[in-house]
Amino acid sequence: MTAKVSYGSVEVGTELPAQSFPVTRATLVQYAGASGDFNPIHWNEEFAREVGLPDVIAHGMFTMAEAVRVVTDWAGDPGAVVDYGVRFTKPVVVPNDDKGALIEVSGKVAAKLDDNLVRVDLVAMCDGKKVLGMSRAVVRLA
Repeated sequence: MTAKVSYGSVEVGTELPAQSFPVTRATLVQYAGASGDFNPIHWNEEFAREVGLPDVIAHGMFTMAEAVRVVTDWAGDPGAVVDYGVRFTKPVVVPNDDKGALIEVSGKVAAKLDDNLVRVDLVAMCDGKKVLGMSRAVVRLA
């Protein structure tokens, strides 16, 4: 596969379609099974509070993966992402109810680079707080 977005069709400031990603306790259990990360801060309220957290929190790598979906969906090819990094700024707290948490992600082209590459800056928010900082992806466009 190759990116479906052409380099010539984007400019600095081009906004990617924003997306929202729901996270429930069931989501965390599924991710723990897939990733092998069974740290109790991701499923045990009592333990999470004992170590100073407000409640169970989502895995950082899960949050990171959900955020980059905005980029991969826009580009049309996950393989188009050649570099991606974030800083974890706040945890995604996931209450034990039917709603859970909602990660809201937006992005825009911040720079056009050589060789059909663009840098996309992402903003990931949950409950009004920025949960990822310096969230940037470098993407090779068509």
